[in-house]
Amino acid sequence: MIWQYWNHPIETMPRDELEKLQLSRLKDAVRFALRTPFYKKRLEEAGIKSGDDIKTLSDLGRVPFTTKHDLREGFPYGFLSVPREDVVRLHASSGTTGAPTTIYFNAADIDTWADYVARCIYGTGCTKSDVFQNMITYGLFTGGLGFHAGGEKVGMMVIPSGAGNTTRQFRLMQDYGTTVLHATPSFLLHVESKMREEGVSRNSLKLKRAFAGAEPYSEDTRRRIEELLQIDVFNSYGLSEMNGPGVAFECQAKNGLHIWEDGYLVEIINPETLESAAAGETGELVITCLCREATPILRYRTRDLTSLCLDPCPCGRTHRRLRRITGRSDDMLIINGVNVFPSQIEEVIMAMKEVGNNYLIEIEKEGMLDRLTVKTEVTPESFRDDTRPLNALKEKIRRTLQASITISPRVELHESGSLPVSEGKAVRVTDRRAGD
Repeated sequence: MIWQYWNHPIETMPRDELEKLQLSRLKDAVRFALRTPFYKKRLEEAGIKSGDDIKTLSDLGRVPFTTKHDLREGFPYGFLSVPREDVVRLHASSGTTGAPTTIYFNAADIDTWADYVARCIYGTGCTKSDVFQNMITYGLFTGGLGFHAGGEKVGMMVIPSGAGNTTRQFRLMQDYGTTVLHATPSFLLHVESKMREEGVSRNSLKLKRAFAGAEPYSEDTRRRIEELLQIDVFNSYGLSEMNGPGVAFECQAKNGLHIWEDGYLVEIINPETLESAAAGETGELVITCLCREATPILRYRTRDLTSLCLDPCPCGRTHRRLRRITGRSDDMLIINGVNVFPSQIEEVIMAMKEVGNNYLIEIEKEGMLDRLTVKTEVTPESFRDDTRPLNALKEKIRRTLQASITISPRVELHESGSLPVSEGKAVRVTDRRAGD
């Protein structure tokens, strides 16, 4: 395989040189942070009054963690480190559960961010000869404009189609010869279902690759998308607090996601004790942004659960890799005293060939107990006049789930395309216990 590097010297930099670069950029990040109302107080309380107080990378441990609650408490300008007149763009969360978390960018930040996304895209084998259809939400959400700028930086022709309207998406793919897609994994599965429904021939499309992100998904889901759409699917990781997309990405080896350590300093901690996790152990990902001036964020608790790959990647990049995100520490469901992650359920059902492309998880109270219901679509071939195969499939799903999560759920089987589909991040879990 011929490996592609967007910035070969940086991507293959020896570890000792990379860590020197990280230290220099960490000092700068602290200097910018000290200009913000929030960090000035927080860092000075920790005895850090200038960037020069950071002598080694281990001094990062002196810096307190930052949480989403902190960002909301600092709304609107508590984390801004440059004059407001120098801000050229902001992105913000929806703020549906409180004040929005707002990230500001100056012109240099926008250019830097686009360069990191270009590094991701180019590393999958894309070139300026590709046609890139960006089927993700534009606006305050970072995924649309982030990937758009990165695609343009690579030199690809970018189609800003946005999310939804699959009929129009197919027309764009056919008219302009789209070769690369970006969407949530759930929407990519929906696209395949609509292709069958609308009679769109795979031979009429020139698709080669897709970038999937914005929501956790299992390896079985990736394989299913690849087989159904006959494309290579690359896992993407980003979060709005760290610019958005471009934090970590799979290379052509698909051997974990390279986290660009010249821009993001990573830690894995035990979410309960807040102590560093052992090497290779799964824990909560904590990130310090080294590549943004307008909104410096130090030691941000992402709540995402993962671990670091410690073995070298065949591609020769020296930046460490994240294993697939397995869930979120704050997404854990406690059902009758048992800890269950939605990703465990997806892993079970998506491994079954009879199961369709969409599923929902519902929890409600039944008397004093919690009742878990898993609703999943099944393939059209599974719906026949004879109900015995469906009953057998339902029991197979129930038993396999019980073996995985130790809880026996109710299982409902639905026809393909009958469960609601989200155009953005999939809403897979409905918990109706809150009012009880």
